[in-house]
Amino acid sequence: METKARVLIDCNDAKGLVYKISKVFFEKDLNIDSNREFVDKDSGRFFMRSVVTGRFEPQELLAELKATVPEDADIKVIVPKPKKIILMATKESHALGDILIRHADGELDAQIECVIANHDTLETLVRRFDIPFFCIPADGMNREEHEAKVMELIDTFEFDFIVLAKYMRILTPKFVTAYPRKIINIHHSFLPAFIGANPYKQAHDRGVKIIGATAHYVTDDLDEGPIIAQDVIPVNHRMEWRDMQRAGRDVEKVVLSRALSYVLNDRVFVHGNKTIVF
Repeated sequence: METKARVLIDCNDAKGLVYKISKVFFEKDLNIDSNREFVDKDSGRFFMRSVVTGRFEPQELLAELKATVPEDADIKVIVPKPKKIILMATKESHALGDILIRHADGELDAQIECVIANHDTLETLVRRFDIPFFCIPADGMNREEHEAKVMELIDTFEFDFIVLAKYMRILTPKFVTAYPRKIINIHHSFLPAFIGANPYKQAHDRGVKIIGATAHYVTDDLDEGPIIAQDVIPVNHRMEWRDMQRAGRDVEKVVLSRALSYVLNDRVFVHGNKTIVF
């Protein structure tokens, strides 16, 4: 029976790498369904993503590739299967609802383990999709106490990513450190120009001509983690701030779903504080 695998290679650049890697595929009688590579010239780092099919054992292929490329290489041979995700939300429905609909339509190659929120506003929406919903209110608790309860719940699940679908709470370093490169966030692209309450009204008052959204990995630096996907749309003086808000929410949900598609399909390499997306 044939096996399909995604081969991800991240290593120091060297002459002949593409040839040597392809030679391993050829000698194992594998078909290369797709292939992309990139060299970051500033760091001299080589990145390659290949999709191969054939009769092979993934661990054997991994061992042969390790013997071929530089010793510092980070190599993954991934047999595709739906990844498991946990969604976190507050009260806004647009980003969460878009993910739930895409999942229900079979567009999202993932298994949603649950939705965790700090308000019960979205419970009815989530229940319609037969997804477990948990509300952990933050009332009467400081941030650390609330996060401890959230983490206790999260750790009862096996998962690949935590997706902040407009989860409107700042995470502590302890939370972020517990799940490195596993937390994905979406926010409007006004930061740091428009920080705080109602950024769309601030943008309207300033007369901006474009608005957008950014999906990124969460790090200890607030909203400064490696960027996965971004997009912008034009706006004009005829739009009130609520019009901008509606348009901005459309961009947010599209960008978040696009970023999810990239990570769920193993298209993202993290390199320092930026990403290479194939």
